[in-house]
Amino acid sequence: MNTVTRPRILVVGAGFAGVDCVRRLERKLAPDEADVTLVTPFAYQLYLPLLPQVASGVLTPQSIAVSLRRSRKYRTRIIPGGAIGVDLKAKMCVIRTITDKIVNERYDYIVLAPGSVTRTFDIPGLTEHAFGMKTLAEAAYIRDHVISQLDLADASDDPAERAARLQFVVVGGGYAGTETAACLQRLTHAAVQRYPRLDPGLIKWHLIDIAPKLMPELGDKLGRSAQEILKRRGIDVSLGVSIDKAGPEEVTFTDGRVVPTHTLIWTAGVVASPLIATLGAETVKGRLAVTAEMCLPGYDGVFALGDSAAVPDLAKGQEGAVCPPTAQHAMRQGRKVADNVIAALRGQQMQPYVHKDLGLVVDLGGKDAVSKPLGIELRGVPAQAVARGYHWSALRTNVAKTRVMTNWLLNAVAGDDFVRTGFQARRPARLKDFEFTDSYLSPDEVRARVEGAGIDHP
Repeated sequence: MNTVTRPRILVVGAGFAGVDCVRRLERKLAPDEADVTLVTPFAYQLYLPLLPQVASGVLTPQSIAVSLRRSRKYRTRIIPGGAIGVDLKAKMCVIRTITDKIVNERYDYIVLAPGSVTRTFDIPGLTEHAFGMKTLAEAAYIRDHVISQLDLADASDDPAERAARLQFVVVGGGYAGTETAACLQRLTHAAVQRYPRLDPGLIKWHLIDIAPKLMPELGDKLGRSAQEILKRRGIDVSLGVSIDKAGPEEVTFTDGRVVPTHTLIWTAGVVASPLIATLGAETVKGRLAVTAEMCLPGYDGVFALGDSAAVPDLAKGQEGAVCPPTAQHAMRQGRKVADNVIAALRGQQMQPYVHKDLGLVVDLGGKDAVSKPLGIELRGVPAQAVARGYHWSALRTNVAKTRVMTNWLLNAVAGDDFVRTGFQARRPARLKDFEFTDSYLSPDEVRARVEGAGIDHP
């Protein structure tokens, strides 16, 4: 079978779902059976749950950026860029490369795993003044920013400026927000000992969420335990509260409080990638409506999974239940989609996705953690062992596992040097500068691009 006639499988996204799909395809497909192409801006898989530990300096950025080119069976063609539109009828994906060139890529089978972006609301000043916690660049940037606030406060003789720079606000009481607040509070608590001119009592962390409970998925007992740990560390937890407006030097809460601060970290949930809106297909709360086999109804050879797809959760046995956007589901969905793509390619029967949730882990730094593996509630050191053990085992390569374990051990023994690495430039970068959500095309623009341009190749 020659190259021209081989089926073309296009995978969009290199998150947990996309990478596990590609690795399965590489293992199970014969080299001459199909061509596999992956669209991603970066040639690494980001282990997202450990981002707060990168922001706090416990882990280095490289340790959770797992190279896609280490596979022994690696033969996937990588297009360095992001998909900004898909014409399902023409079987064409429009891609913006990292050099800003727009190219069209044909496919026979497409696996849509573009993931999610930070969910924002129409709050004055939010996107201009808040940081997110969704990318590796954001985590590294936030670390530099937080340390720079300590440096600037230490150098200032203005009590009001000092107080403002030493207050930090995190919005979002889910896993990302809670772990971010917990890990960064530990960073500032340890760092302030190196700043003899600063009063440790001036450092204040605020964690707020509009929901009535912290991490409700954990249950009432573990949620309260996590909240007690944060309060014991001096983190002010406010529930039923959100942001009314944000400015460069202060944030106004919906309960009327005005907090002087230069640091607002927004982690209040995620929404499906804007790519989904370019398809013109049915959605469920913004996620693509797919079958249990993760096929898009009405379109041949289109599969969707992960954060951008409302995959039915058959294990719950409840009508209308969909899988939550978690790493454990995304990885398993990736492998199942690969099997179903191969089945479709070979004219075989596709299988539905079924997976019973294994539980939840929340690493609050140090010896503090709460976990619920297989429904068993754990706190403290046992929960921390489960949390770190799960994350460590989920890392895809031995090199990544070695780096992470070494970082953990070194940090436990030697602590942190609180060094700014230079990501913090004179020109500040905020939420709107990292996720490029304004680069996607409308359905009409996709159609015009496909119909009016030839097929380019990067």
